Amino acid sequence: MLTGLIDRLKRRRRGQGRDTVPAPSRAPAPPRTASPVFTADFRSPTQWVAGHSWAYPNGGPTNAGDNKLDHLVEDPAYSRSGVFRATRRPDGKWNAGLLTTEGSAEGFMVRAGDILEARVKLPKELGAWPAIWTWLDGGQEIDVFEYHPDNPDLLELSNHVRGGHLYYRDPAIRPGEWVTLRTEFGASSVVWSVNGVRAFADRRGVGRSWRAHLIVNLSVCAGRYHPAPDRNVSEMSYTVSELKVFRP
Repeated sequence: MLTGLIDRLKRRRRGQGRDTVPAPSRAPAPPRTASPVFTADFRSPTQWVAGHSWAYPNGGPTNAGDNKLDHLVEDPAYSRSGVFRATRRPDGKWNAGLLTTEGSAEGFMVRAGDILEARVKLPKELGAWPAIWTWLDGGQEIDVFEYHPDNPDLLELSNHVRGGHLYYRDPAIRPGEWVTLRTEFGASSVVWSVNGVRAFADRRGVGRSWRAHLIVNLSVCAGRYHPAPDRNVSEMSYTVSELKVFRP
């Protein structure tokens, strides 16, 4: 999300560009090969830290340089139920939910070779910017997904560690719909699957020694690259009903 933003935005013209491809024929995703080593319990204060991440300048609460209106909050109503919310503030910012394993008591990190599976319900409101991603020490970012409702059928899948990006389109991707995600953090290739379809293998990977913390959040667009929220909108949300990490 933060690393490589400028390069990504140069390619982005309302979701159009050479990195955009139609959805491939439907095929089953690779089978699970292990039991989960991490099952997200968003209520757990030992698994997750709320409202703070060093992926934001000074740990937050704002990140205007990334064209965001977020003002991160620790309030459990914004993230701890698995519903990640944002509400408009009088100052024009938006109180927003973020959870990360960074700095938590358990300090869980995904590693090269791990497989992440998640199920999310996409937001409907323009300006919503949901994501699941990784972060460590100023980088190590893999975007499991990013979404903007102004590009209603498109997910952004990105490897900022070694380069690799795809705008993935599918008619099944729509505002308010459920989407199943699977990301294999391979040392030589990161592989994304969406709704049981292998969407993208970047053939770049993360390297054998890669590791990073997890971040789940709802950002709000400030309007430079994607529309800001309509003036009559005061609240938005998206849901993560399941998130697991497998280690073969």
